[in-house]
Amino acid sequence: MVMNCFPQDGVLAKHRTGSCADSSWCYSPPVCSVTIMKLTQWLRCPWIRAFLLVVIACVPVSGQDPAGLGNSLWNLNFQSTLAGQGVLPFPAAYSGPNSLDPNGQVKDTFSFDLMAAIHPWNGGEFYVDGLVWQGYGLSNTEGMAAFPNGEAYRVGTTAPDAVIDRAYLQQTFHLGKSDSKVAGRVRRRLILTVGRFAVTDIFDQNAYANDSRTQFMNWAFVNNLSWDYPANTLGVTNGIAGELEWGAWAARAGIFQVSKVANGIRLDWDVANAWSIAGELERQYSFEGHRGAIRLLAWKERAHMGSYQEVLDDPKDIALNGQLQYRSKYGFGINMEQQIRKDLGAFMRLGWGDGRTQVWEFTDVDRTASLGLSLTGDAWRRPGDTIGLAAVVDGLTAVHRQFLANGGLGITVGDGALDYGSERAGEAYYNWKVAKHLWFTPDYQLAINPGYNRVRGPANIFATRLHWEF
Repeated sequence: MVMNCFPQDGVLAKHRTGSCADSSWCYSPPVCSVTIMKLTQWLRCPWIRAFLLVVIACVPVSGQDPAGLGNSLWNLNFQSTLAGQGVLPFPAAYSGPNSLDPNGQVKDTFSFDLMAAIHPWNGGEFYVDGLVWQGYGLSNTEGMAAFPNGEAYRVGTTAPDAVIDRAYLQQTFHLGKSDSKVAGRVRRRLILTVGRFAVTDIFDQNAYANDSRTQFMNWAFVNNLSWDYPANTLGVTNGIAGELEWGAWAARAGIFQVSKVANGIRLDWDVANAWSIAGELERQYSFEGHRGAIRLLAWKERAHMGSYQEVLDDPKDIALNGQLQYRSKYGFGINMEQQIRKDLGAFMRLGWGDGRTQVWEFTDVDRTASLGLSLTGDAWRRPGDTIGLAAVVDGLTAVHRQFLANGGLGITVGDGALDYGSERAGEAYYNWKVAKHLWFTPDYQLAINPGYNRVRGPANIFATRLHWEF
């Protein structure tokens, strides 16, 4: 794991494993022994200060109602995740603007969330999430459609940055007698959510593959890659969603804003022409005493996008993805999870997108199929530990392939040319519960045909992750 500290003039300090005698590259003084003076200088590093803030702040806090009924009027929750990830040198016949660096590199990411929840009335909850983040994904989060670090944003930052990541109101209406439960959840209710949040907080959930901070790190095992889900650079948007849960069934629908430019930080306020809608139908069940679920997803998006065919008809516009105008795209997804035994579960995702227009929000995938297993450590008396193993295959439509072959650039891929092959990736991790609120994870990923290019790779990617939460 690399910790990027920064000297006072704002120039990035070079990480070194040897002597610190080269003061032009090392933030610490020439003497490398741990001294009081060096500790004082370390505290000037914003990355270290943010780290200490997490350690000091991580104390769970809640406020009880004055009647003493035991219901929290408010509470605070914290999480922080540090991840260091590196790719070994790999063969590549050529590289382009959006290629994964074949020479090998190491990058790190850091995040800290402070979530406040206020319960002003019965069934009402208001959430605010303050996010501190820092770092970069490999090759500036480019080079693979199934990108290997779900903690890496499309635009990295050298010094820690802070934003209000979520701010939304959620109202729950209990419908009739709530005596039906599936997987421990009350299943007779209507939930309305409005404000700023991540669409994937509600849609495309999966018990075994949904959280890059505690489960798989690869994007492919967090969300359906073919769903160009509405989100700005930090993964959130504004919108409204409704969820109806009744017994073993659930239905969800929502409408959301999209970015003003492809995966930009600002949202498009021409909401009559720029929007994204999603609908999901869920069925939970029990098979021989083991819980399972299947979810069917459909989505449609309208944004100021380019057309791949238009670019091919007039290649001079390839750098701009054609003449941008408001166009629509759509797709479908299937999400399944199945408990095989108490400590073992399996998951699968399938996705299809029409692949005619520019990828606008997420990543360059038109077809995807992923499958994986998750095993808890009950058998070796480590119930808090988890082992995960998964694989994914991604593909593109013919017109999307030709666009990239002619030098077009997507959000995450674009080598300047293309010897097309389906992109394949596999991941294995061990999430070790070190202490009550602390987990450490070694992670390995293998990428075949990164960026859909058969003349690049395979690439071996290693990572470590430290996560704690209250």
